[in-house]
Amino acid sequence: MSDSMYAITAKNLKKSYGSNEVLKGIDLKVKRGSMLALLGPNGAGKTTTVRILSTLLNFDSGTVTVEGNDVKEDADKVRNVIGLTGQSAAVDEMLTGRENLVMMGRLYRLTKKSAAERAQELLEEFDLVQAADRPAKTYSGGMRRRLDLAVSLIATPPVIFLDEPTTGLDPRSRLGMWKIIEGLVAKGTTILLTTQYLEEADQLADEIVVIDGGKVIAQGTAAELKSKVGRDRLELKFKDAEAFDKALKVLGKNVADNNEKEFSAAIVIQETNVDVKKTLDMLAKDKITVTSMAIHKPTLDDVFLSLTGKQKSADKKEKK
Repeated sequence: MSDSMYAITAKNLKKSYGSNEVLKGIDLKVKRGSMLALLGPNGAGKTTTVRILSTLLNFDSGTVTVEGNDVKEDADKVRNVIGLTGQSAAVDEMLTGRENLVMMGRLYRLTKKSAAERAQELLEEFDLVQAADRPAKTYSGGMRRRLDLAVSLIATPPVIFLDEPTTGLDPRSRLGMWKIIEGLVAKGTTILLTTQYLEEADQLADEIVVIDGGKVIAQGTAAELKSKVGRDRLELKFKDAEAFDKALKVLGKNVADNNEKEFSAAIVIQETNVDVKKTLDMLAKDKITVTSMAIHKPTLDDVFLSLTGKQKSADKKEKK
């Protein structure tokens, strides 16, 4: 796939503050009209990356382009094609929602009429019509975040950077933001999202890049990343030590791990229906009763903990 298919590219991106290397050679590409989620623990370099990509922060070396424009050489052109929503709403609390939108429209050189019309469109799209003429300081956290995102869209930019846009929101408000973000991608907008909510990346992103210690440690779709952690597991619980011991003997080498205190065992499965039936048949043949069972599929939490744990071990070895 040629670079022209990508709205955002970063190659060997490096950034240091004195002796502190924050980014150690980040590579990422975001296909036009898709969403990429940038995951990583606190201090991994997510916000630094977004600030560089959106022209707010200089970098030491590497190349960065947004919609074909070099971030260093053509910063003004980049700013004309992007929108940015940060971790806290950047709206004027003394102005009403409508006034915030109209003001931003005028800053983008829209006429008074065009700015007012665009403001009304966004108020309707973001379900803010009833609160449109109230000061933003009276808005709830979710409403402010929606207004902030609406402000960043006043000029209909083709690329949007969302830096932890749902942090601090209640579950209902977060789901509302997810719906809005999904709608933007459906219309062809390219989005780079940083988030600390793994289920958010799982739900929204076409591709995920995991960074830790200023480096990319994994990338792929949610399904691809989950497959690296392991296959589905069938977790079984038994009523007592006797049943548990018998089950371990019957299942033999199929047991991936077990917990003697909880009388539980887990086996790896490849074909869910076939393997579950086969396992239960083996246990039933020896009259071993299962008190409960559950199928555990790898989650992004498993991926995240596995990858960042491995990265910490690798970093320790490097320092020795």
